[in-house]
Amino acid sequence: MIRTALMAAAAALLAAPHVSPLRAEAPAGEPIEAPGPLAPLSGTLLRASEGGEGPVALIIPGSGPTDRDGNNPLGVTAASYRLLAEALLERGIATVRIDKRGMFASSAAANPNAVTIPDYVADTAAWVAATRKATGAQCVWLIGHSEGGLVALAAAQELEGLCGVVLVAAPGRPLGDVIKSQIRANPANVTLVVPADNAVDILASGHYVNVDNLPVPLRGLFAREVQGFLISAFSYDPAALAAATKLPLLIVQGGRDIQVPVADAERMAAANPAAKLVVLPEVNHVLKDVAEGTAANLAAYRDPALPLGKGVAAAIADFITQ
Repeated sequence: MIRTALMAAAAALLAAPHVSPLRAEAPAGEPIEAPGPLAPLSGTLLRASEGGEGPVALIIPGSGPTDRDGNNPLGVTAASYRLLAEALLERGIATVRIDKRGMFASSAAANPNAVTIPDYVADTAAWVAATRKATGAQCVWLIGHSEGGLVALAAAQELEGLCGVVLVAAPGRPLGDVIKSQIRANPANVTLVVPADNAVDILASGHYVNVDNLPVPLRGLFAREVQGFLISAFSYDPAALAAATKLPLLIVQGGRDIQVPVADAERMAAANPAAKLVVLPEVNHVLKDVAEGTAANLAAYRDPALPLGKGVAAAIADFITQ
């Protein structure tokens, strides 16, 4: 859905043919569904116990065509959500990970482009209800990754049946500001900065942009069919939502995330003094430990055999269980 300049650049590198094999011992989850607009939404439940005791978390995916395992057809095959679910299972925490409306096994539920943040919040409510029914849990934790963090924060303002919120690699600024920063991060985009800024500002004001007036490289990012979503997403300030969140709040951020800087996590933590902030210095955006350098960082986006970054699961599990 949102194709930032960084994601487009990453896709080219991630198209390399080598992909490490998946782990053979991955536990098999069970299918779970929640009501969708036109058809059921589809997900995977990993139970921590047959009796249903213990905490349960719903993993909310990031932007664009990201599936329940954390992969997408732009070349990301890191399987971050699957690995996180398995690591939390080892710590006694059940999880539900999902395909967003209009995508993958939830493709019949809706047009994936005709969506807003309130739509995703409505889907989150459906998933919380379905998860509580399937597991017997009194409440459900929300784990929002990247853009999913914005959905989790918005959901926390209005949904019942939540235990708390965990934000992982989640932007702490309005997404329009994030897009501006990502475009500026690539020196090759120097001629795109002004028209991109103008487009973001128009959308943030609640109006549509004439795509034909944009440079060709920006037309996919600001495609007419996704502008309704962008107008919705740009209207939210994650730090303001964090400040208004009364539930327990954990913010987990990687020090080598080239999509969301540590300053974003710090901005949200400053807005909510009761929140806990955990910065993992070697972790990148797809929750893997990486060496310094862009090439090594992006290579981790296509390696499902690379384990989850050290400290990611422990930080989340400790917060949830305590």
